[in-house]
Amino acid sequence: MNLKLVFGLALAAFVVLTPTALAQEAGGTESAFAGVGGIAIGAGLAIGLAGLGTGIAQRDIGAAAVGATAENEGFLGKSLIYVAIPETIVIFGLLVAFQLVGKI
Repeated sequence: MNLKLVFGLALAAFVVLTPTALAQEAGGTESAFAGVGGIAIGAGLAIGLAGLGTGIAQRDIGAAAVGATAENEGFLGKSLIYVAIPETIVIFGLLVAFQLVGKI
């Protein structure tokens, strides 16, 4: 996938979801990034940036894994492990998001 497309989709999701996260009750005197809105933005960024980083890492690892497997079929098992390792980053982002949402 093209890196510009991934970045564009992430930016579009941020632009669409930010007004919802920043919505405040009438009469609130807090700043825009304090309280529930800041926590919601932090949770969204934790998952979104973790997913973006994982996608960039898997792009290079996947290309190398396909090339290695094409040369020698014995590398298939190792290639699958190397492709699965960056996916743990998304799980960590999801755990951070769950902890943040638990504070709301």
